[in-house]
Amino acid sequence: MPEQETELSVLEPLEIASGGPAEEPPVEPAAAPVNGEVPVGLAEPVGLAEPVSRAEFDQLKAERDQLLDRVARLQAEFENARKRAERERVEFREYAAGSVVAQFLPVVDNFELALKSTGSAQQLRHGVELIVKQMEEILRQMQVVPVPSVGEPFDPRLHEALGAVDRDDVPDQYVAEEIRRGYRLRERLLRPALVRVAHNPKQTSE
Repeated sequence: MPEQETELSVLEPLEIASGGPAEEPPVEPAAAPVNGEVPVGLAEPVGLAEPVSRAEFDQLKAERDQLLDRVARLQAEFENARKRAERERVEFREYAAGSVVAQFLPVVDNFELALKSTGSAQQLRHGVELIVKQMEEILRQMQVVPVPSVGEPFDPRLHEALGAVDRDDVPDQYVAEEIRRGYRLRERLLRPALVRVAHNPKQTSE
């Protein structure tokens, strides 16, 4: 009997280690704050913001309404300024066109008088020449000048070549004939001169 009791006392620790009920793990104490800071995961949840009072709400609403009113006024002022600028641009264009037309009205009057004239062909030609001079004077006052062409070197920036003609008395690649006069306003080209360019066989064969 003493031997059996000894065996039972030896087997009890083995049964506990292999299949017996396990002990619960010890609970670790909560970490203490370091330098006054609460560790991550242990901080208390942030609560909702405090409700705004009625007076503060009314003040914010009034400020918002003032800003919206100011934006609406700025938009209206911008639209009015845009319309005013467009109206002034149209008026200036009409004024400029009217001043140009007013200068050419006497020319139209002289053309009508020439058409009603019963004089000879020579007299009619002389009258047309005077009208042309009158028009040239008006253009000169407007700083519109003809583009030099005949006797000038061909320049594709000022001249438009209609073709070439064989000429011994004109240097090669110079303007020999002017078909339609070109004009420019100050430094701006209004239209190029329509010309024929000289082809000098004597110069090309040398």
